[in-house]
Amino acid sequence: MLEYLIEVAVRVPSASAIVFNTFDELERDAMNGLSSMLPFLYTIGPFPLLLNQSPQNNFASLGSNLWKEDPKCLEWLESKESGSVVYVNFGSITVMSTEQLLEFAWGLANNKKPFLWIIRPNLVIGGLVILSSEFVNETKDRSLIANQPTNCRYICNEWEIGIEIDTNVKRKEVEKLVNDLMAGEKGNKIRQKIVELKKKAEEATTPSGCSFMNLDKFIKEVLLN
Repeated sequence: MLEYLIEVAVRVPSASAIVFNTFDELERDAMNGLSSMLPFLYTIGPFPLLLNQSPQNNFASLGSNLWKEDPKCLEWLESKESGSVVYVNFGSITVMSTEQLLEFAWGLANNKKPFLWIIRPNLVIGGLVILSSEFVNETKDRSLIANQPTNCRYICNEWEIGIEIDTNVKRKEVEKLVNDLMAGEKGNKIRQKIVELKKKAEEATTPSGCSFMNLDKFIKEVLLN
């Protein structure tokens, strides 16, 4: 990961433009800091909402993912009640021991709530992620395990739409945090924040929104120049 970031940083100054799949209000401080170094920076996102603005749906076949999408995730979510699913993600860099993984797994299982758990193949130190058949049988009707990176700092601290857990994970603590998230006051505040961000994202991608106008600028200043 570090080598990749260094490679990107070296190549950035020679780029004609830098496009971010975000919108101004979501990451304003970071974008302002970068724009002082990268004058040709465009915040054009969220991409899926921008694609929906095409009246003829000309971009229906386009997507913003580098990897092939797995529709099972969305199909599974659609089968659940709104606001009933716990989303769990360890990000793209974090690693843990087998013991930590099992403690977290059983904390989720003991909570008896449906969950979407994002697991990388290299999450466990020195080995593959292997969950016991007992755990799989216990949660098979209310869980989905997939793989996708995220950013804990922004989700938990900046946007306040997630909960971070201590590295010395214990199943009782996991169970308590999930209960707080799904039924407690903190969970209610998180859901309110998510609704607010969703509204701002939708506004950013309307014809008068910042992302839509940035896309227009990008086309005129870069693609057609």
